[in-house]
Amino acid sequence: MQLYDQLTFNRQIFLRHRMRTFLLLLAVAIGVASVILLTSLGEGARRYIDREFSALGNRLLVVLPGRKETTGGAPPIYGSVPRDLTLEDANALARISGVLAMAPIIAGTTSVARGSRSREVITLGTTDAFFRVRKMDVGSGARLTARSQTEALAICVLGITLKRELFGSERALGEWVRVGDRRMRVVGVLEERGESLGLDMRDLLLIPVRTAEQLFDSPGLFRVIMDIAPSADSARIEQKILDTIGHRHDGDQDVTVVSQDAMLAAFNNILTAVTLAITAISSISLLVAGILIMNISLISVSQRRSEIGLLKAIGANSKQIKQLFVGESLMLISMGSLAGIAFAFSLIVIVTRLWPAFPLWPPVWAVPAAVLMAVLTGLVFSITPARRAAALDPVLALRGLQK
Repeated sequence: MQLYDQLTFNRQIFLRHRMRTFLLLLAVAIGVASVILLTSLGEGARRYIDREFSALGNRLLVVLPGRKETTGGAPPIYGSVPRDLTLEDANALARISGVLAMAPIIAGTTSVARGSRSREVITLGTTDAFFRVRKMDVGSGARLTARSQTEALAICVLGITLKRELFGSERALGEWVRVGDRRMRVVGVLEERGESLGLDMRDLLLIPVRTAEQLFDSPGLFRVIMDIAPSADSARIEQKILDTIGHRHDGDQDVTVVSQDAMLAAFNNILTAVTLAITAISSISLLVAGILIMNISLISVSQRRSEIGLLKAIGANSKQIKQLFVGESLMLISMGSLAGIAFAFSLIVIVTRLWPAFPLWPPVWAVPAAVLMAVLTGLVFSITPARRAAALDPVLALRGLQK
């Protein structure tokens, strides 16, 4: 029996049992599509984080008050630390060789009001260097001035959403708003920009760092963000930071230095593990499809005894009978895999157009891995029915009897 004859024979079987064929194709398609879609989520999350970190700058170091080793956990975000990280400390860090820009940050939440309109917003006290480090700019007006690092100026820069809610379509530049218990003049409005690592840049208020010290009554910095030269040795600069803080804090290197590369690598490792885990979980659907193929094939052997007996009577040997059943399974797997791939990529395209901010796309290995798992599943679970069909006695099979 030639390959063409086997394909023609299997096609006739599929057309004769349309419902059975449809259910098998559906099971395989769902299994393959689930592998592709779930791995796309993991890969999309990895690409999203890569893009978010790329928006922060080329090479960043983040200095946080407190040490991980001190508390046995992550460095504190809010609350008390053994010693504050002050603006004077940050200025000393800015003088380290290889540091291109340094942006101190004091963070808090405060009310911003104009007339009867009022909002509670995240407020960052920083300097003009913040715009360089975070690759940001104003859409209109001016940024914080160089004097904002040394003087408590009554000026502020509004996020675009905050500006619209306080001023509507009116001009905001040069106008006054109330920030907490202070009046501040609007000098700039940030450019249109979405979220960055969970912080909505459109709904943000920037004020001078010295003003934030007085507004929040706290000399301690939330963190210090540093942009280092592309050619600089980040490990050497990290050690310089610890040495500088140790010298200023009576020998205590009580800060935590986190590099952008380290954060990105940690996220990538986590997301890679998650992607592999969900791939294994989604593969269970292919296992279910394989069991379904085996059960239906076993039923098919019982229903097709006369047909198998006739094939053996006209000269088909056991090997060819096995090939018929294994080939039938492989054809079903192939068609189901193609249907699953088409469905998965159609859904990915739709989701990407609806939510372009999330780069949903499968890793390069996802499709080959899904198809390979489907083929292996089809082969493994078609062996038992194929062997049972090949073992039938042709005379008894023609009479519809078991051996």
